[in-house]
Amino acid sequence: MKKPLLALTAAAATVVALATPAAAAPTGDTIVTFTVATADLNITVPASINLGSVFSGAAITGELGTVTVSDQRAALSATWVTTVSSSSFTTGNSSPEETITPNLVEYWSGGLTSSTGSPGSTFVPGQPTEADRVNLGVPRTAFSKTSGSGNNSASWAPDVRINVPATAVGGTYSGVITHSVA
Repeated sequence: MKKPLLALTAAAATVVALATPAAAAPTGDTIVTFTVATADLNITVPASINLGSVFSGAAITGELGTVTVSDQRAALSATWVTTVSSSSFTTGNSSPEETITPNLVEYWSGGLTSSTGSPGSTFVPGQPTEADRVNLGVPRTAFSKTSGSGNNSASWAPDVRINVPATAVGGTYSGVITHSVA
């Protein structure tokens, strides 16, 4: 009768051997991913400005207000260029005597008034002083960022000078000065 007990013991040992858990690996890897969100490159400018009044044949000068570029692209090379252009300034029916053309509009950016960004960011004014002013007969560089990475912003307060021809008639003249960034 001892044979069945030996068979039962051997069977139990087999079950125990089959129930033994597998050995754990010494390391394990988990792949983790995430996204660094980016936004846009934007510019904000004053909605409007009244420079006051001037006589025909004279010039009127004034500050446009603060222009700000906000770069939220989180780029490795976060550079940009802002250009400025002007429409004609007109009154009445826009006859030649009622029009001041863009080549009579002068602009200078002035220097940086505030900025944010990584160390090593370089912001460059297009026309740092009044002596550097340019006419807006063609689009001009107003400001640029030439080096640095990541999110950044820059602000400046440009000035304009409008040379009113002696042939200009009286009236309220309106035009548009456009800043754009790319």
